[in-house]
Amino acid sequence: MGMTRRNILSLGGAGLVAAAAGKAWGQSLPAILNQRYPDPSVEILDPSFAKYRIYSASVEKLGTGMRWAEGPAYFPEERCLLLSDIPNNRIMKYDEVNDTFTVFRSPANFSNGNARDREGRLITCEHSITRRVTRTEKNGSITVLADAFEGKRLNAPNDVVVKSDGTIWFTDPLFGINGYYEGEKETPEQSTTNVYRIDSDGKLTAIITDLVNPNGLAFSPDEKKLYVVEWKGTPNRSIWSYDVGADGTVSNKAKLVDAADFGALDGFRVDRDGNLWCGYGSNGALKDEPTGTDTAGRKIYELKGKPEDLDGVMVFNPEGKPIGFIRLPERCANLAFGGPNGNRLYMASSHSLYALYVGAQGAV
Repeated sequence: MGMTRRNILSLGGAGLVAAAAGKAWGQSLPAILNQRYPDPSVEILDPSFAKYRIYSASVEKLGTGMRWAEGPAYFPEERCLLLSDIPNNRIMKYDEVNDTFTVFRSPANFSNGNARDREGRLITCEHSITRRVTRTEKNGSITVLADAFEGKRLNAPNDVVVKSDGTIWFTDPLFGINGYYEGEKETPEQSTTNVYRIDSDGKLTAIITDLVNPNGLAFSPDEKKLYVVEWKGTPNRSIWSYDVGADGTVSNKAKLVDAADFGALDGFRVDRDGNLWCGYGSNGALKDEPTGTDTAGRKIYELKGKPEDLDGVMVFNPEGKPIGFIRLPERCANLAFGGPNGNRLYMASSHSLYALYVGAQGAV
C-alpha cells in the first residue's frame, strides 16, 4: 500500500508509517499545511510577485521520513519526481498520479543532485564513495559520465543541470567527503572546487575554478546566463552570474545575490520569466557574543538568524531583488518545477517533500 493523502488522514496518530516492505513512507499529518486562502505561507515581498501566487493553492506535504532531502528532478513521461535522501543513501520517488512516495534506488552512492537529460534519462551526482556523475539508461543500466579530471578523482559531485545542446554541467564541492554523515570522509585530490561541463563526446572541462565550494546552478531561460551558488568565501553565500558563450565558455562574472551572513542559499531553479526560486534557510552561523545564560549560568550563543524565519523558498527577480518567499516548516535544500504544465513547485526540505502550485512555469 502506497502512502496517500487518504491513508495519511485515516491513520490519525499512528506516527511514521512504512508500507509495502518498508519502501513507502508517510506521516500522519494533514497534507495541507494551511487551510486559509490565500495561503499565508506564500509571502509577497514585491508587487511583481503577486501574479505568481495562486489564490486558491496551498503548500502540501507529500512525504516525509528522510534525513536530508536533496536534488529533485521531474520526469514528465512518468509524471514522477525523483529526489535524494543523502544520509539514508537512497533515491526516493514521488508518483503524482498515484500519490505514492517510495524508494527508487538503495543504495545510491550517497547521491545528491539529479536531473533529466533531453532523452528523458536520469543524470545523478553520486557525491561520495564513487564520487562520479552517472546516467541511468532506459534499460536500467548505469553509464559513468565523469569520475576524474586530469587523472585525479573528483571531489563530491553536488548539483547538475542539462543544457539544451545536451551538455551536462555540474558542481564539485567537498561536502560529500568532509565527514561520515553524507558519505565517507576522504582527502580531496583536486586542488580546487570546480564547475564542470561534460560535452556530447564525453570530454570533461573545468569551466569555473575560482569558487569556494560551488553548489546549486541553473541557466537563464535563453541559456545566455549561468547562475552558480558559492557556498563560502565571498564572505556570504552568493549567486554569481556568468555570460555563456557560443563555445560553452563563461565570462563577465558578476554577483547577482548576496545572502546575509546568516542566510543559506542552496539549490535553485529558474522560471520562464527568468526569476530564481531558491532553497533557503539558516546557515547555522552563531552571533559573535553570547546573548544570555541558562539556568546553570552557562553562556548561550544564539544563531544569527532564526530557522523559523528563514526556512523556505526565496524568489529573486532576474536583477537579484527578492520578490517572494514561501515559508516552510523545514529548511528547503533544493526544488524543481513539475506537473503536466510545469507549474507545480516541488520543494525538497530536510525531512520532507512539499509542493505548491504557482503562477510560474519552469524554464526548459
